[in-house]
Amino acid sequence: MEEQAQVAEFIAEHDMQGQPAYRILDLASEVGEIAKDAVESGEYGATPEQLEVNTDEVGDVLFSLLALAESLDIDAGVALDEALDKYQRRLEETGTASSQ
Repeated sequence: MEEQAQVAEFIAEHDMQGQPAYRILDLASEVGEIAKDAVESGEYGATPEQLEVNTDEVGDVLFSLLALAESLDIDAGVALDEALDKYQRRLEETGTASSQ
């Protein structure tokens, strides 16, 4: 995945290597920031139609996820293809993408 290569290059260029455990915590933190934006903009569920998430926060999550994949030596593109195949099978077998 081209984006994963970009992240890997950035990490190497800026000496930002990290262990997978650190990357997982960073990813969770970044997802938490998206949740905070959503909760606050939607007034804690009172006005869900006003929900807003900052684009840069989504970018932070993508960076963190791709950095995690890189630290685990997982090709994010292959992982995404596997997930899409899994959801497609579920839809065909059960009518829903849910794992239930």
